[in-house]
Order: sequence, then C-alpha cells, then structure tokens
Amino acid sequence: MPVMLRGALAIFKRDFKKFLSNPFIIMMTLIMPIMYLVIFGSAMGGTLTHIPVGVAQEAPPYNDTPLFTSAAYQLNHIGQTDDANKMLDVTVYADEAAAKQDLDNGKLSAVIVFPSSVSNDNAVRIYVDSSDSVTPPLIEAAVNQVMLGLGAQNPIIVDKIYGDIQYLQFFGVGVIMMAIFTSTMFGGGIALIKDRENGIHEGYLVTPVKRSSIIFGIISSGTVRAFIAGFTIFWIDLLITGIILQSFQDFLLVLLVILIACVGVTSLVVSFASRFASQQEYSSVIAFFNLVLFMTSGAFYPVIWMPGWLRWITVINPEYYGIHALRSIILRNQGLNVIGIDLIALLIFSTAMIILGIVTYRRTLE
Repeated sequence: MPVMLRGALAIFKRDFKKFLSNPFIIMMTLIMPIMYLVIFGSAMGGTLTHIPVGVAQEAPPYNDTPLFTSAAYQLNHIGQTDDANKMLDVTVYADEAAAKQDLDNGKLSAVIVFPSSVSNDNAVRIYVDSSDSVTPPLIEAAVNQVMLGLGAQNPIIVDKIYGDIQYLQFFGVGVIMMAIFTSTMFGGGIALIKDRENGIHEGYLVTPVKRSSIIFGIISSGTVRAFIAGFTIFWIDLLITGIILQSFQDFLLVLLVILIACVGVTSLVVSFASRFASQQEYSSVIAFFNLVLFMTSGAFYPVIWMPGWLRWITVINPEYYGIHALRSIILRNQGLNVIGIDLIALLIFSTAMIILGIVTYRRTLE
C-alpha cells in the first residue's frame, strides 16, 4: 500500500475512533435532523388558528342589525371542527373606538366594522394589522366567505393600518436577534472553552479574582460584542428594507431592547459554555438551541401559525420577546405600553441567566 494511503488510513481510523468514543456527539448528530424535521416543519407548515379579531357596529350605536349579529356568530365559528382548532377568536365590542384601541395596542389582529343600517350600499370595513403578510389575507377571505354565505352584497374595504409591510421587512427584524445569538455563540462561548482547553482559568492564576467577577466580566464582554453585531444589523436592516423610524424615542427603545436581549442571550450562552470541556460538544448543543429558539421566535412566521404544543416554547424563549418588541417598535411604531411586557420578560430572563451562569461556572471550576 502506498505511503500516502497508509497515512490517510491511519488518520481516518484515529478520527473515526474519536467520533465513536464520544456518544454525546453521535446522539446530537442523530437528533439534529429529527429536530429540524419536527420543529421547522411544524413551525412553517402549521395552520393559523385562534386569530384574535374584534367586531363592532359603526357609530352612532343603533340596535344590532341582523347582519352584524349573524356575521359575528359565523366569523366566530368559521371553519371550526373543534374549539382547539377554530380559526378566529371573535370579541364583540360595543364601541368601535375601543376595538381600534386594542388593535393599536397589539391585542387584536383585525377589527371588522359593520354598518349600522341594513343596506347593501354600506361598506363593511376591515382594519388589519399589516405588520405580517400572512394573517390579513386570511381574515379578509373569512369575511368574504361569511358575507357570501349570508347573501349580503355589502362592499368590503380593507385598511392596512401599518401600510404594505413586505416579508423582507417582517423577517429583517428577526435577523437582528440572529446576529446577537451568532455573535455570542462564536465569541463568548467558544472563547471560554478555548481558554479552558489551553489551561487558562482566571481566578487561580497570579491575581485572585472572584468567580462572580469572572462571569460578570465574560458576560459584559460578550454583551458588548453582541450589541455591536445587533446594532450593525439593525442599521443594515433599515437600509435594505427602507424602513424609517418615526421618532428618536423609537430609536432609543430599539437600543434598549437590543441591549437587554444581548445580556440575556450572552448569559445563556456562557452558562452553557461553562459546562463543556470541548468545542465540539458545545457547538453541537448550542446549534440545537439556536434552532429551537430561532424557529419558535416568530422570526419567520407569526407564532399563531405554530401548533399549540410549539407555541408554549415561546413563553420561555427570549428571542420571541426580543423580536416582538423590535417588531412592535420598528414596524408598528408602538411604545412602552405595548412592549413593556416584553422588556420585563427579557429582564427576568437575563437575571435568571446571570445567576445560572455564575452557579454553573463555579460548579465547573470546583
């Protein structure tokens, strides 16, 4: 056998034995494709259900017309096979203004206003949250179907309250969170493991450093890197999509959301990195979490597109809150009254991850 082939065979045997000697890597190699199939397929191929819409009768407040009563009932039961899979969650409002206020605050995806008199000349008006391109056509189609079934000839007028938002603009906000996670994944996490592989453990060298100080220092450094990445992608996103922020206050809110998200994601990544001794194991696990978090964040499609069991992951997904807050500011020009819950969730998650990172790092060194 030629020398070159013998050498190649020896290298092959060595590397393959390393692979077989690490069952964790083998397991992750098999799990990752399955998770792509289950999570990606479910997140992208689900059916929109429980879309929150409001119905009202236009002012002045006459008695409910037969059209309004029948249409509200039909919309609430359209395409329904069971309560778990109903298409629309209809809330009846006595006041059109109150319904529109809830729409502005992000509680509804649309408001449908029916005329107060029984006449085919009076239009049915649909005010839709146009910040995503998936939901509005379905709501409009549902109204058309109900009106056709009732034999009503009223014209239907659709008002996209945020204008024509393209999918590139919708998805562009999600890329900001991707940049934050990617920067932290390749920066703070791998750097920490490389130090461990090289025998560098701060706090045990010449100058003693508290381990809480170590973890705060690592998280702070990773946060700065992640913030730079997120801020840069934010500007690129604005340039590519042509979005214009409405005020300087919106700009400051975007910076605040990016900063808090950076702290939370960096703390999460560092807490994981401190548990692994090799870059190979860390990379496989963090890639898995990157998949789960990003696919369930609403970056690709609205969360209501996902099946119920997958939506529950968004409750503990910091990327969901970050993307929802950024999308509310950038695309809808909404303020603290809407994103306040997102900021609180991000702060709670960041605090929990910092504590976890400190505890995990201590356990690793002791």
